[in-house]
Amino acid sequence: MANDASTVFDLVILGGGSGGYAAALRASQLGLDVALIEKNKLGGTCLHNGCIPTKALLHAGEIADQAREAAQFGVKTSFEGIDIAGVHKYKDEVISGLYKGLQGLVASRKVTYIEGEGRLSSPTSVDVNGQRIQGRHILLATGSVPKSLPGLNIDGNRIISSDHALVLDRVPESAIVLGGGVIGVEFASAWKSFGSDITVIEGLKHLVPVEDENSSKLLERAFRKRGIKFNLGTFFDKAEYTENGVRVTLVDGKTFEAEVLLVAVGRGPVSQGLGYEEQGVAMDRGYVLVDEYMQTNVPTISAVGDLVPTLQLAHVGFAEGILVAERLAGLKAVPIDYDGVPRVTYCHPEVASVGITEAKAKEIYGADKVVALKYNLAGNGKSKILKTAGEIKLVQVKDGAVVGVHMVGDRMGEQVGEAQLIYNWEALPAEVAQLIHAHPTQNEAMGEAHLALAGKPLHSHD
Repeated sequence: MANDASTVFDLVILGGGSGGYAAALRASQLGLDVALIEKNKLGGTCLHNGCIPTKALLHAGEIADQAREAAQFGVKTSFEGIDIAGVHKYKDEVISGLYKGLQGLVASRKVTYIEGEGRLSSPTSVDVNGQRIQGRHILLATGSVPKSLPGLNIDGNRIISSDHALVLDRVPESAIVLGGGVIGVEFASAWKSFGSDITVIEGLKHLVPVEDENSSKLLERAFRKRGIKFNLGTFFDKAEYTENGVRVTLVDGKTFEAEVLLVAVGRGPVSQGLGYEEQGVAMDRGYVLVDEYMQTNVPTISAVGDLVPTLQLAHVGFAEGILVAERLAGLKAVPIDYDGVPRVTYCHPEVASVGITEAKAKEIYGADKVVALKYNLAGNGKSKILKTAGEIKLVQVKDGAVVGVHMVGDRMGEQVGEAQLIYNWEALPAEVAQLIHAHPTQNEAMGEAHLALAGKPLHSHD
């Protein structure tokens, strides 16, 4: 293995996804000499196989729905179907533009970018392309891939992962979506908008089961109204090919058939065969274990993103990468409050939240110390104009701060910014109620909900 001992980087990053490239950009900004190693494309899962392409598909689906439903707004349109090649062209143009911008940004920050499959070879080096890249510190950011279940073979034909779904050359006439979490309900929503017959299978008792139960129930109601079928509370047993598609059997014997089966049971860390365990890095079920500063048990090695057992969100990866860069540059690093991270599921309608659920708040503070308020979007003028339904639910510690904001409705993801300020700054309802929210906006619903919680409701009943 060739080794140029004269070049020792301050930071060598293995993985160029959200966490890795964010660390590279911030570290170079702070004067560190950085090498960034990526085997595929800069930007990782989020840009190429996750956040960006799925939201493009969902927006295309939204346009399709608007075309179908335009008459209710007095607009005459005709809907002639989905041109899936055109949808992919649009999606790929979005990705390409962002990809070029990111490449330019990394180059402008003087980051040494290395294309190749790297492997941790010591606590201070990574081997790639026959070279040994030395660093005073190593950051592991190798991300995740779609998971499956025991005995379930994702073949890319009739049994597919989200990666396959993003490049599928047709709109399936019918699909079973195995998994009712974020990935599952987003694809279910997009495909339904494209015209597919959809059934979601979720082993737990609700869709988006990590959200507040009220949000889950609102989404389930909306999906029923849209004709998206789902089966809750029973786990998967097996899948087998039929003459024209796939049959899924649940443990209770119930069966479902469709053209394709999308396996959306989460994502698992990419960590095997990369030298982590050989170098003594502590791991659990494939995840790299870190402390609150993203440092592993090996002093010269940190890890971020989907590789560690924190929230699998691109913006969490950004924040964790920045935290590592600032710590290594000698700045005061502040641990991340993961409850304070905004979470959005971009189905129709959207589900957005920050903070803790009502159930969690009662567990922490006691049931008698928790106050919950629901503000129905039916009272919001802009939501009426958009013809969206849903609620904003606030969870408050009695006589104290708002500790949870849970929202369901179209465009609610755009309201989560103020919600995270309310949670992270430990705002009292009366303090938010003092702020004047523009009328008519959906953001106004946030103000109205806090007015009601502060005891002075305006456009809502006492």
